[in-house]
Amino acid sequence: MTASGAGPTMVLVLAVAVLVGCGVILLLERSLTRILLGVILLGNGVNLLILLGGRPGGAPIVGTGPVEQMSDPLPQAMVLTAIVITFGLAAFLLAVAYRSWYLTGDDEVPDDLEDRQIIRRAVRNEVGTVDLGGEGPNGDPEQVDPEPARRRLRRGDEAC
Repeated sequence: MTASGAGPTMVLVLAVAVLVGCGVILLLERSLTRILLGVILLGNGVNLLILLGGRPGGAPIVGTGPVEQMSDPLPQAMVLTAIVITFGLAAFLLAVAYRSWYLTGDDEVPDDLEDRQIIRRAVRNEVGTVDLGGEGPNGDPEQVDPEPARRRLRRGDEAC
């Protein structure tokens, strides 16, 4: 805040812009480690932005001074809540990144099989086939889930 309490300084506004900008850029990467860093930077930038929206002043404790000179406690409470949420999300993403690294040796998010098929169709300028229906409940192999193998084995049927 400025010395007169009129509003945020340009340095703090630039800090918010840099934190949010770098966070968004890192979120768009394919590496889970960079996504984690992007979430943390974005969370810190948003927290700083919320704090900049509050009124500057003294501690918001009743009886310590006039109410007009107290800071707004709502942005502080929101930032504390956002810090806890960001920490929980960061812990979850860290666990996912570690699990991905442990299983595959890499923390890069691979393309989904359906995404690759859609890209191939778009390159060939194909239109997906239209499902007109009318096959009945068991006639459409795309819509019927196969029975799990364990149930078939318990009943004595052949395994696929």
